[in-house]
Amino acid sequence: MKYVDEYRDVALVRKLADAIARATTRPWTIMEICGGQTHAIVKFGLDDLLPKHITLVHGPGCPVCVTSAELIDQAVEVALHRGAILCSFGDMLRVPGNTIDLLTAKARGADVRIVYSPLDAVGIARDNPARQVVFFAVGFETTAPANAMSVLAAAAQHVTNFSILTSHVLVPPAMRAILGSPDNRVQGFLAAGHVCTIMGTGEYGPIAKEYGVPIIITGFEPVDILEGILMCVQQLEAGRAEVENAYSRAVRAEGNIHARKIVEQVFAITDRDWRGIGVIPRSGLAVRPGYAAFDAARRFKLTSSGQSCATECISGEIMRGVKKPHDCPAFGTRCTPEHPLGAPMVSSEGACAAYYRYRSRAIASDAVTTVV
Repeated sequence: MKYVDEYRDVALVRKLADAIARATTRPWTIMEICGGQTHAIVKFGLDDLLPKHITLVHGPGCPVCVTSAELIDQAVEVALHRGAILCSFGDMLRVPGNTIDLLTAKARGADVRIVYSPLDAVGIARDNPARQVVFFAVGFETTAPANAMSVLAAAAQHVTNFSILTSHVLVPPAMRAILGSPDNRVQGFLAAGHVCTIMGTGEYGPIAKEYGVPIIITGFEPVDILEGILMCVQQLEAGRAEVENAYSRAVRAEGNIHARKIVEQVFAITDRDWRGIGVIPRSGLAVRPGYAAFDAARRFKLTSSGQSCATECISGEIMRGVKKPHDCPAFGTRCTPEHPLGAPMVSSEGACAAYYRYRSRAIASDAVTTVV
């Protein structure tokens, strides 16, 4: 199958793994930013092909995982207590808030609907003119153009009962926050190819230079990821810290200029609270005042409660690369996809969900062996 099988070629995968082993002379810790990359690494066992002194840690590139509990509470408020139709992607429904999740709100009578596109939510609003319809706009730069387009479409069609509850986050500020943390262990990054497809590569050069870390833009298939690791290791071994594009079939330096203009038209940069990490300055997108009529936070006068429930979830440490999912004592026991303590166990891009799906049996076997 063209464009898939080529990037899962076993012989090429092993060749790249051997090249990484030959290039490596000392321990290195590399973080892949995107949760899609994390799932590919765990699913295909790519980390098991690497030399023991290459450590892969998992970044905060799962938008569901970093959406704050307070925003979940606001979504519940809009759906359960304000009578709006709340439209969302499916993996948001089980994410815990400070009180309940959206699935529980739905069970209690809230009108919560799963959609596959924000434009579906515009259509629902058009078909239900007597109801307020809110789309839960979650995502990184990748989904921002489509969410911005939903606002522009609603404005053009005079759909005045549509608005978005925005939880957009930006990758480069998160990378800076990780590198500036006192417990940082990341020495190189595999950047998310789909984000760079939209935004380009310009924001990464200053980060690489300031912190002395190589940044390799990669795709999501085994060959993509191993090629990115090889390029990163070669830079680390040579003492270089540059941005390299290993995903040139999709990423251009300038990104998608048309998509960027749409995002800039509708959204403005703002501070954002990242679940498990805290507030990162200028790391999010908010609806511009010119489109305030389509901003659910303004329409429903939603305010910050400042509430934060205590939890044993260590998602913040996992998404900063300090720990891995199996380091959590609740993993696979008190925390499962059906009963999650935190968002990374729920999302289809969450690191904990990847480990639970592909490695929970191996982890349990190791635990039994250790006890015996």
